[in-house]
Amino acid sequence: MPQKYRKSEAKDWARQNWHGLCNVIIPSYSSDLKRLNEAGIRHDVRRNIELGFWGALLVSEAATTDEEYIEFMEIAVDEAKGKHNFLFHGCFDTVEDVVRLAQEAERVGLDGVLLGHPPSFYPQSEKELYDYTDYVCGRTNLAVVGFAQPHWNLQRLHPSGYPPKVMVEAAKLENLVACKFEVGGITGHYDFWLQIRNLNVLYSDPMEANFPVSVELFGQQWSGTSGYEIFGGESPRLFKLLRAGKHDEAMQLYWRIDPVRQMRALLSAYMQGAHFINRSLWKYWAWLHGYNGGPMRQPVNKVSDAQMRQSREAMLRAGFKLEDERFADFFVGRHPN
Repeated sequence: MPQKYRKSEAKDWARQNWHGLCNVIIPSYSSDLKRLNEAGIRHDVRRNIELGFWGALLVSEAATTDEEYIEFMEIAVDEAKGKHNFLFHGCFDTVEDVVRLAQEAERVGLDGVLLGHPPSFYPQSEKELYDYTDYVCGRTNLAVVGFAQPHWNLQRLHPSGYPPKVMVEAAKLENLVACKFEVGGITGHYDFWLQIRNLNVLYSDPMEANFPVSVELFGQQWSGTSGYEIFGGESPRLFKLLRAGKHDEAMQLYWRIDPVRQMRALLSAYMQGAHFINRSLWKYWAWLHGYNGGPMRQPVNKVSDAQMRQSREAMLRAGFKLEDERFADFFVGRHPN
């Protein structure tokens, strides 16, 4: 599929076209977990569009083979038919895997790359960290989203968990179009925003709870990536209200959905020392809002009745209308095959 922009145009193209929220879509599997569930994936793409998201990160950390991940991308792009945006999830075993599959993502027609780091990547200097980003950006024509978060094990390079000046320098690369920044608290975010605000790169604080600050004070126009589907269509609506300057209306919505925000904080803590997102729980939260659900491959966290009960009750307190479905239905999915 022809790319929507030239590499030299990536920054301007993103500024013009990236508006709204980029959540995540986790791949769905057949009942025997031997193959992808195409009907389930297509269902999730349609649901994502219905809820008003700009697009989705196609999650790679869900035990797909490389061939299956390529198929996952192809299904999503085919179902969207140009009506939605997708990011390649650049988290694989080696940098060469990231580059090779990013080139496949470009062929398929994805819009950009969220650039993670291989588990064994252990940079011992800021230069090594920068060189990694530079290496990948130089080998893909796709728009790249830099990713600073505290779980990369980079505290040895900076107390916040990611050296800001590395991301500032990376922001000058031709096709690095956005910075997903999750370190340093509000002070770190403010200092980072001051350094990149004139670099023609999008600032993204993905934390939904911070939107009133990041949108109204820092001018954030695009946010990604995160599990915003936990709030159904209310997360893109909140973002849109803030972007439109409707602060009071936005804050009424902000506080109405706060029981879900509190529940998420309680249940989504990383396993101690593992830095491992509970993708089963994320998929369950999506299922409560009409996504496919269904079984997942190992290695994956288990989700308990207590967690599912807490999640459902919080959403009901926040005013969400949920179907009366059994917990067991989640593990089957809406399109079992």
